[in-house]
Amino acid sequence: MPYKPSNYNDLSPYLIVESANRLMEFLEKALGATRIQSYEHEGRVMHAEMQVGDTVLMLADASEQYPAVKSVMHLYLADVDAAFASSLAAGGVEVHPPMQNEGEADRRGTFTDPCGNLWSLSTKMG
Repeated sequence: MPYKPSNYNDLSPYLIVESANRLMEFLEKALGATRIQSYEHEGRVMHAEMQVGDTVLMLADASEQYPAVKSVMHLYLADVDAAFASSLAAGGVEVHPPMQNEGEADRRGTFTDPCGNLWSLSTKMG
């Protein structure tokens, strides 16, 4: 028997945020993420999972026991410019626009999501 569900990586990022539902809605609009599951109890998201590219992102609402923690995520996409534009249109806040620094293979842009996490989006250019 497999030790993990199919299509899951060995390591999954887990975001604890002030509003998991708000972040899930944002990720659906911004990055085309899809909800795998969401478990709520007494109005709080206790555990949710979303497919973002080839990765399962786990998230939950913050609590006294598990306070919100801001994180930094890096995501490779086929078209960084289109994904960055849709992220801003969905409510992301630009930190720096997509650009390719001299000597780097990636074109990269960074924004914050509605919960304050930093997202760095990249496309390998060469």
